[in-house]
Parts: sequence; C-alpha cells; structure tokens
Amino acid sequence: MHHLSLRHISKKYHNHLAADNISFEVPQGQIFGLLGPNGAGKTTLIRMITRILFPDSGEILLSGEPLCDNHTRRIGYMPEERGLYKKMRVYDHLIYLARLKGLSRRDAAVQTEHWLQKFDITTWQHKRIEELSKGMSQKVQFIATVLHKPDLLILDEPFSGLDPINSQLIEAEIRALSKQGCTIIFSTHRLEQVEEICSDIVLINRGKVILQGNVKTLKQQFKENIFEIYFTGTLVPQATEGLHIVTHDPGRIVVKWEANTGSNQLLRRFLDADVQVYQFRELLPTIQELFIKQVKQHEV
Repeated sequence: MHHLSLRHISKKYHNHLAADNISFEVPQGQIFGLLGPNGAGKTTLIRMITRILFPDSGEILLSGEPLCDNHTRRIGYMPEERGLYKKMRVYDHLIYLARLKGLSRRDAAVQTEHWLQKFDITTWQHKRIEELSKGMSQKVQFIATVLHKPDLLILDEPFSGLDPINSQLIEAEIRALSKQGCTIIFSTHRLEQVEEICSDIVLINRGKVILQGNVKTLKQQFKENIFEIYFTGTLVPQATEGLHIVTHDPGRIVVKWEANTGSNQLLRRFLDADVQVYQFRELLPTIQELFIKQVKQHEV
C-alpha cells in the first residue's frame, strides 16, 4: 500500500519551476530517501507535503485521500532550520508543541516524559532551550517531531550537529518507528547514511525526478562489472579479452570483467594462478556515485 503519493506535482515561483511534473510513491512503513543537490526542489516538495505551500497543479494523496488540513496532525516534520523557542524550558516547550498537534494535556505529559526518559535527558527538562548544546537541542527537536505519534515523519538533515553516539541513538529510533508502521521521508546530503537506512529513494534535480527506485535494485542496475580480489602471493596480472585491470597493488587487484561468462569464471582465473585468494567481491556503485553521475548527465 502506498502511504504517500505525489502525482504530477508542479510549482512555479516567478520564472523558476521548482517542481516540474513530479510523481513518486512512498510505501507504508518505509524509510524513503528524498535526494537532490541544493536548489533541486526538495524543500518545495516538503513544504507542499506539509501544506505550507500548495502545488499549482497535480495532487498529493495520503493513504489514498487528497491531502487536506486534517492530515497535518498525522505528520511530523523536523526542518533543517530548527525551530525551537530559545527562551522556553524544555518540558514546557514539548508540552506546548504536543498540544498544538492535538494531544490532551495528560497525553502530552505522558509522551513528553516517555521520550525524555528514553533519551536520558530528564535532568535537562527545566533548562531553557538556549542553554542546551547543539546536540541536546537536536534531540529535543526530534522528540518534538515524534511525540504526537505521527504516521508520516519528514526528517530534513536529522543527524546534523550530532556526535556518532547520538546519531546512532536517533537512527535506532528512526528504524524502530519504521518497524511500528510509521512512514519516514529522509532528506539529507550525507548519502552514506541514505545507503545504510533507506530502502527506496527518489533523486530530484532542477525540479524533475531523474532517478527513483529501490536502493539495492538501483545499485545492481548501474553496476559496471568491477571486482576486487585480495590475495597472498605474487601475481603478474595480464589484461586479456574481456578483462581490464583498474588498479593493482601488492595483495589487491581491481578488475573490470566484461566477458559474458559470469563472475565464477573470473574467480577461477585467479584460483588457477599461483596465489591464495582470501576475498573476492563485486564493487557495486554507491548512492553517492549514482547521485553524482545522474546529476552530471542531466546537467548536459
């Protein structure tokens, strides 16, 4: 089931087409990567999904229904530019934001206390936001985004400013929310994180979708038959028909195998040589490599 559907969305500012006939689907409970270079149109899309802006044409559906104001309480949005009131105290601020999302005072208190304990920051609950470190403020912002139990979560650069331990903490919560059925749109410039946690992506450039699909499928689709072999012993590599040497170092060689005989045949070549192979793997393109390649192709 598709939880969120964008169908032929277009949005123009003055003479700039920020969204140009954009369509994609986000399945229920998926961690979905929304990617693109600066100025690609990601923020415009997010603002339309959260009903801050409205498309000039096309439609957005949530659970099969046209998106409307009533849906906004089911959405949690953590913007890249954090929006906490610096003079408010942490606990009061979280209660206030939960009440804005429709929670009763009691439910707001229960959820706030639950998350403060979960993140081990109850000792900070009476501090003002301005007294918090960037990482601590980030955790409070994340709590504010999820405490009303949204079923659609939009996270824009959620790991910005976090140390590795707190990044791991937030990532674990993102995965847990996904397993509970929450649909998560994850927008970031740190593409190695996309590869780790997103199942599907859409890549936008200049207001258009230029690539979309399952991360594993895309990596297979754009692979270039490059293999890495680690070995012990002395190897004198020789390029032959279908075999090109990319790099060769002591104990490691990277080759491009263009023969149609499959990777087993390639491995057999090295096993027949006077070396001990202890690691053999195909090098698939990273999301970052796909991103750069696709954007450059569409710049031409």
